Amino acid sequence: MDRQAQFRAREALVFQVAEQLLLENGEAGMTLDALASELDLAKGTLYKHFQSKDELYMLLLMRNEQMLLVMLQDASKNFAELVAFFMLHHLHHAERTVLFHSIEEKLSMTGTGVHALFSQLYQIRRQRLRIIIQMTEDYLTSIQSKMTVRDYLAGIWALTYGAAVLLNSSFYQRYLGSRDSLKVAYIEQALALPLQHPHTQS
Repeated sequence: MDRQAQFRAREALVFQVAEQLLLENGEAGMTLDALASELDLAKGTLYKHFQSKDELYMLLLMRNEQMLLVMLQDASKNFAELVAFFMLHHLHHAERTVLFHSIEEKLSMTGTGVHALFSQLYQIRRQRLRIIIQMTEDYLTSIQSKMTVRDYLAGIWALTYGAAVLLNSSFYQRYLGSRDSLKVAYIEQALALPLQHPHTQS
């Protein structure tokens, strides 16, 4: 393995372990010292991959956004399958969904030295949205729904994030019953939204 390949492999491991520590210990417990110790690397080696904890968080957000883009580009999946994959990506790891959303909001207001990374994050997100907007428009037309693309996508995200918050809540978890059944129910509700729209033709 050449040096560049070794660097990429180490970087992938750094991000994987950083996300694991973040999910297990929260922002307060995810220190660069802890990350270096977990990886058995010198702390200085970490700075070859990112310059600060804020930059590390941004790179984790970008990796997650890139995963969603790649998933969306799977031509073998139909619209309903892509909706299910999108929602399950967030609901299987509800704590990540809630935490990443919170971190992005914080960094957008207080992050230092990450302006260029926000531009890259939004560029990936815009690329993803361009694809999904067209797909959603085609789907709504195919089922003769009068629901707008904006309202449908907002509805899918509201259901997904709301379900993630419930699944991540220590209080409500005792009332949820089967987590898998709840996930399926939310996906079914998302797919039913345009069919329930009052102006949808039968």
